[in-house]
Amino acid sequence: MSEPLTQRSDKNEENDENGENEENIEYRVAHLRDRLAAEELGELGVRAEVRAGAVVVTGTVPSTQCRETVLRTVREELAGLAVHTDVVVAETATPDHAEELP
Repeated sequence: MSEPLTQRSDKNEENDENGENEENIEYRVAHLRDRLAAEELGELGVRAEVRAGAVVVTGTVPSTQCRETVLRTVREELAGLAVHTDVVVAETATPDHAEELP
């Protein structure tokens, strides 16, 4: 499920139309990747990339707390940009029945 985290401001839209902000967006996405990998998260299962003028953040994390931390970090790093997230929590519960194989 994709959820927008922030809305674009008129100023950012103008910069994108002029093309002067694209390099800045790539730099900010790279910095986000570094933070996700290096900080207390150490989260390498999350990807961030620019698609059609918006940043898309996808991946799987081990817990709800980790998901909230990832989303907070994304909001901090990419404030003012159009961001869509699809970060899900991994199912870690023990199965309630045996898997049936054909």
